[in-house]
Amino acid sequence: MTGARTYNDSGQAFPIYITVVGGLLLLAFAYFAVGQAAATRNGAQTAADAAALAAALDTRDQLAEQWLKDVRDPAKWQDIFDGNAAVTPSCWRAYQLAEQNDAHAQCAPTGLLGYRVEVETNKTVGESVIPGTESQHATASAQAVIEPLCDAPGEGAADEALIRLTCKGERDWDLDPDDPTTLPEPKDLFEVHLAD
Repeated sequence: MTGARTYNDSGQAFPIYITVVGGLLLLAFAYFAVGQAAATRNGAQTAADAAALAAALDTRDQLAEQWLKDVRDPAKWQDIFDGNAAVTPSCWRAYQLAEQNDAHAQCAPTGLLGYRVEVETNKTVGESVIPGTESQHATASAQAVIEPLCDAPGEGAADEALIRLTCKGERDWDLDPDDPTTLPEPKDLFEVHLAD
């Protein structure tokens, strides 16, 4: 009689085992869906960051080129450092970088020295146990700013043999317009970074 009771008890454990295993599998699929969504969201944020930085870097390079053209006229430098220069908006670079990251972007300048970019991934999160993910795209946004690192010299600087350019960071520049080796690079004139 004891043996029959043991047999019946073990028979009751099997449905509980199946229920627990089924629950664990459902939980594993849910975690997988969350992981898929997080990976897609991270891809969107990477695309947004890269696109915003690309637009800002292109504008920085244009400003640096304008500064080189006007290197003999220090009176024009402050306008260039402030972003008041003839540059072409660089949203095309944001669109290019978003496309390279399998996304599409909307881009807009923020003032004279920045860009805000919003992207949406081309691919969806994918099918999962959570309904609706097969048609859901990830979105993200980023803002990049161009920070001038140098101050224009005062009046009368153009009359000096060497013009001193004072910059934040490691050095001041004694510029000889006839000697390109004394001239700073774009990264010495402007810093580009993501804004919070």
